[in-house]
Amino acid sequence: MSYPGYPPPAGTYPPQPGFYPPQPAGYPPQPGAYPPQAGGYPPQAGGYPPQAGGYPPQAGGYPPQAGGFPPQPGAYPPQPGSYPPQAGGYPSPLPTGTWGGGPSGGYPSTAPGSYPSPGYNAGMPGGTMPQQQYPGMDQPGQMMPGYPQAPSPNPPQQPMPGFGGAPSPNPSMPAYGGGAPSPNPSMPAYGGGAMPVAPFSNKVFRGTIIDFPGADPLKDVEVLRKAMKGFGTDEQAIIDLLGSRSIKQRVPLLRAYKTSYGKDLIKDLHSELSGDFRNLVMAMLKSPAELDASELHSAMKGAGTDEACMIEILSSRSNAEIKEINRIYKETYKKSLEDAIRSDTSGHFCRLLISLAQGNRDERENIDVSLAQQDAQALYAAGENKLGTDESKFNAILCARSKPHLRTVFYEYQKMCGRDIEKSICREMSGDLESGMLAVVKCIKNTPGYFAERLYKSMKGAGTKDRTLIRIMVSRSEIDMLDIRQEYVKNFGKSLYTHIHGDTSGDYRKLLIKLCGGND
Repeated sequence: MSYPGYPPPAGTYPPQPGFYPPQPAGYPPQPGAYPPQAGGYPPQAGGYPPQAGGYPPQAGGYPPQAGGFPPQPGAYPPQPGSYPPQAGGYPSPLPTGTWGGGPSGGYPSTAPGSYPSPGYNAGMPGGTMPQQQYPGMDQPGQMMPGYPQAPSPNPPQQPMPGFGGAPSPNPSMPAYGGGAPSPNPSMPAYGGGAMPVAPFSNKVFRGTIIDFPGADPLKDVEVLRKAMKGFGTDEQAIIDLLGSRSIKQRVPLLRAYKTSYGKDLIKDLHSELSGDFRNLVMAMLKSPAELDASELHSAMKGAGTDEACMIEILSSRSNAEIKEINRIYKETYKKSLEDAIRSDTSGHFCRLLISLAQGNRDERENIDVSLAQQDAQALYAAGENKLGTDESKFNAILCARSKPHLRTVFYEYQKMCGRDIEKSICREMSGDLESGMLAVVKCIKNTPGYFAERLYKSMKGAGTKDRTLIRIMVSRSEIDMLDIRQEYVKNFGKSLYTHIHGDTSGDYRKLLIKLCGGND
């Protein structure tokens, strides 16, 4: 094969052993190719004469060239037959996909702000290229910042946006580390020292209901259909099935039942069951957001409002859960949750509920102690340290700050004024606002303890608040029921299992015990 425009002359050079890449037959000598090297072999008159069998092997390869780079420590020794280093700098780059030319697709692009690496040839057998010194490199031989196995200028344990005093992508949440005043007074910037690092989150499952291995919705609805078919109802079969399936295994039963039998599972169960047992079964067949939206609607329906139910749901759910509740509520009841709250409540309590219903609480895990101290001072100045109470300051801090941050605020508050935040709220507020603020504080301080108290009050005294009991048992059974049981024994001297067993009866009790998961 010859290149276009060059006829294959007779007597051309044969391929030379050790010369890469191989030259095609008929490749003529190029004028000016391989100029004489300073300190190297003397130029041959008229170019290289044809060698029989190629050049004789040279011991140790070509000698080092004057002006070339010295070998790098730790690099591979020069290979026999490789090109000699060029005097005064690097050889011209080779095409990609060839020896020393890098991968055919090119090198991966560097991250913004990282330096390029001229002459970087990964895996080059002839040795590594000497590295150019860039600003920010402490000493010669240091690896390029941003390359694999090189120390990065910004360590990976600080992944928060806006670090290092750079502008934050969220203007309402200013950058860390600057110590500058916040443009939004209700959300001051974390300032002062180094940026707090979020601890590694390793949440452990603390629920009592887990996924049933190998559950098949079509087989499960067959069991339910058989339990309701004919004379009477096999309640125990329903208890055994629903009490051993997680929520993500129970909700698909509605569609599977309709697919198999062309009927509505909810309507069939509603007609076969009764009382609190039926209400519990209905609650267990709703998704968490559907159950919460339904409970909020019931709390505001008719005469009177169940303020405690509303505070319980809105203060204990995550931002994502609250946003899903808002969506389901609007879709189901053709009215936004905020409008429903505004039409059923008033004053500062209404503002508290609307703030919580935004689902916009800071959910970062890091804590800034200096900011916590500022918030504690602000709460003290808004309540104990003034005539009257600035409820809006309590609202802004309790509804916007992260839960780990607020726990530190409560600790700093007690250390500063010698009184629990709960006692200050009781002294400064009254009515629904007092109850609501207390519930928010208790839920933030100790969520399992708060729900243990709610369960205890639902069964305490004459009668049982079954709606509260059902809602908490269903909603917490896959989150923290084991922790709630521990808090129950510690705070009230008997187990949750024992209290449920003594306060309820029949099939209703059996299914509640399944959700409870055992005695303590």
